[in-house]
Amino acid sequence: MDQKNRNNRGGSGGNWRGILSLVAWALLLTVIFSYTGSYMNKSMDASAQIEIEYSEYIQLVEDGHVSGVELDDSTGLLLLTPEEGYTYTDADGNAHDKNYQLYTKQLESNDTTIAFLRDNGVKEYKSDYVPQISPILTFLISTIVPFLLIMLLLSLFMRVMMKKSGGGGFGGIGNVGKSNAKVYMEKQTGVTFRDVAGQDEAKESLTEIIDFLHNPQKYTEIGAKLPKGALLVGPPGTGKTLLAKAVAGEANVPFFSISGSDFVEMFVGVGASRVRDLFKEASKVAPCIVFIDEIDTIGKSRDNRMGGNDEREQTLNQLLAEMDGFDPTKGVILLAATNRPEVLDQALLRPGRFDRRITIDRPNLAGRLATLEVHTRNIRLSEDVNLKKVALATAGCVGADLANLVNEAALRAVRLGRKAVNQEDLLAAFELVIAGTEKKGSVLTEFEKKLVAYHEVGHAMVAYKQKNTEPVQKITIVPHTQGSLGYTLLMPEEDKTELRTKDELMAKITVSMGGRAAEEVVLNTMTNGASQDIQDATSVARNMVAMFGMSEEFGMMALASRRNQYLDGGYGMDCAQDTAAAMDKAVKQILDECYKQAVEILKANRAEMDQVVSYLLEKETITGGEMVAILEGRDPEQVEDAYASTHPRGGEIEPAARKVHMISKKIEAPEEASPESEGSEPADEGSGASEQAQAPDQQQ
Repeated sequence: MDQKNRNNRGGSGGNWRGILSLVAWALLLTVIFSYTGSYMNKSMDASAQIEIEYSEYIQLVEDGHVSGVELDDSTGLLLLTPEEGYTYTDADGNAHDKNYQLYTKQLESNDTTIAFLRDNGVKEYKSDYVPQISPILTFLISTIVPFLLIMLLLSLFMRVMMKKSGGGGFGGIGNVGKSNAKVYMEKQTGVTFRDVAGQDEAKESLTEIIDFLHNPQKYTEIGAKLPKGALLVGPPGTGKTLLAKAVAGEANVPFFSISGSDFVEMFVGVGASRVRDLFKEASKVAPCIVFIDEIDTIGKSRDNRMGGNDEREQTLNQLLAEMDGFDPTKGVILLAATNRPEVLDQALLRPGRFDRRITIDRPNLAGRLATLEVHTRNIRLSEDVNLKKVALATAGCVGADLANLVNEAALRAVRLGRKAVNQEDLLAAFELVIAGTEKKGSVLTEFEKKLVAYHEVGHAMVAYKQKNTEPVQKITIVPHTQGSLGYTLLMPEEDKTELRTKDELMAKITVSMGGRAAEEVVLNTMTNGASQDIQDATSVARNMVAMFGMSEEFGMMALASRRNQYLDGGYGMDCAQDTAAAMDKAVKQILDECYKQAVEILKANRAEMDQVVSYLLEKETITGGEMVAILEGRDPEQVEDAYASTHPRGGEIEPAARKVHMISKKIEAPEEASPESEGSEPADEGSGASEQAQAPDQQQ
């Protein structure tokens, strides 16, 4: 009862504040309009009238340049009408020959002035009688009436705005104090767990919330309480907002959605007011779900390092108070999403507010496959589409990336005049995302094409001749809009977790060094085309030393900590300057070692690299399968698969042998020996080697 009375008093106080705010605005606008009108009238009068001295007035009348005079009793002025054709010249020498009127202060009585005018032949003079108006009436007309009109217009404007936004009462000008939460019902969202793929662990965590909203008595009978809030964290595009809508859709309850930025305004106290209003509205329609997107906007840590903002802190304090105050047994569930959980205030994350943290991470192979199936549900696909290959190629992509990829593939199919999306459209769309479109107008010189070709083949040869690397799928020297004159596309043949061994990381650095190594080995030069490769290699080497404990000098010592896990993945140094300088030396040692290995690989395989470059200069774009055919002495024109890749050189972890339909170059060596005794064994060996090269092609 007391709480209800407080709410009523708070609502009444809010209405009175709104009325006083309306009156203040009306008074301010009235003063502004009155002052502006008075100033404009004076400006217009000043532009049409010229003030002269009384002595000039006497001289003009005696010289016969005045045709008429008006005596203004209210102001005590004499308004002179110059005779036709007369041009008045002021003291500055400016001539006035268009519509103007002279005036001066009257010094004599009316009788004396009239006698003077009559004696000098001025026949037109008059003194109009102006009846005095009551000061009260003047005040009413000039101030009260405009004030009432402005009040009426403001009230009508506020009513219209409140009807559009769904608010009521005098919550503030333009409904500034009301919540902007959009209320979705289950029929309007139309989103369920069927529309969310690749996040099985997150859906399992949220299923309990849905069950509570459907059957709360099961939990209350045993004395269990549902968590008040769940925080969804993860990289951008993983589907946090979509998952929150799916929870509301599965539970068939109202869904309040508001962004963290909607709480923050330039007016102090508005954010806190909106938080109160949001929870008040949610409690009326409980059970329901309240979803705050990008909660880090208002939930940042309140320490001094993050910078002061009174409005943001008041909003956060009000949110903390509301989360403590509402009763979870009513079924008000608070969900929030953020990409930066590390900046959130600890008071917001403690048990009793956000009890659960649900990670919405990048999907694995099965998750990407399920996500592609969801996004291609309404896309017409041809029979050759293999979504598993696309899922393998898109390692590290999030749901938003996959949705964009499918849409780009559909647009490409329409652009090429097809009625269905095929496999080539999907893989070409993936390349479009990572490299951009081809620059059709770019022209390279023969030397530039040769240099780019050796650079890209250098990457491919180092990747092919090493273990622990991803297979090469495509090499091109066609310039693209993302700033590259060519690129080498590596794609995994199997789904890899985030776990990487030191050998794999060293191999990755060595592959990045392959382009610069080819420039030095073949052309004895260096270009700026290796800038991105150097950055990528340095980043991996720095992580190995600073965070992964993979350097001999520092061992298991952590020199840095990750600052932004779900955005750019950056980290900050946690060591002294001398240690950081020593770390740079360790990083350079790793880079030098990998670069030296890349140079040795290319020098040992120079002839084979020249063959691949020659074919690449002719075709401009080749597949990994064509490169393998050249290296094994086969005709690359026979490789029909447009996305055939090289095979992984993993030794013991290679997949089992598959059927082979080609003959390896290794079979040609023992031709001099007897075909019955010596030729059979090498043939088996050749088949085994062939199986290694053909296995990925069949997989593709």
